[in-house]
Amino acid sequence: MAEIKDPENTILMELKDGTVVIELLPDVAPKHVARMKDLARAGAYDNVVFHRVIEGFMAQTGDVAHGNAEKDFNIRRAGTGSSDLPDLPAEFSGVPHDRGTLGAARSQNPNSANSQFFINFKDNHFLNRQYTVYGRVISGMEHVDAITRGEPPANPDRMISVKVAADA
Repeated sequence: MAEIKDPENTILMELKDGTVVIELLPDVAPKHVARMKDLARAGAYDNVVFHRVIEGFMAQTGDVAHGNAEKDFNIRRAGTGSSDLPDLPAEFSGVPHDRGTLGAARSQNPNSANSQFFINFKDNHFLNRQYTVYGRVISGMEHVDAITRGEPPANPDRMISVKVAADA
């Protein structure tokens, strides 16, 4: 596992194959970082499915309204929901959408990001300055690469748990 320099701004995401360590970027996107930490601390991301996983592009998750194990009947609707919190304003920056970066998923409205996010499988620079980047995988990218593909996958992988490293 990577050395954790700032536990308050590091996420530990447990997947079926192991732990993914994500360094958050509070200087780049403070509102998105705060939202992820709030939802992680509330346990909202635990057992949420990866509902859109496209080979050579990205893995999307974070639909806390529809993607939880206790609500399997909702999984077919995963990708359409968010948290009960208000949507976030875009925090576009010069940080590129490189392999392993975390981007905020949103609708056509740039200010509609809420709880959903994606992890880039490769450099996706066509997304630069159009989607907020607020973190990067610093360890465990091989576990992200192993997420089951599909839109939605027939048997989707889940985030088993998502915690702020300072709380772990």
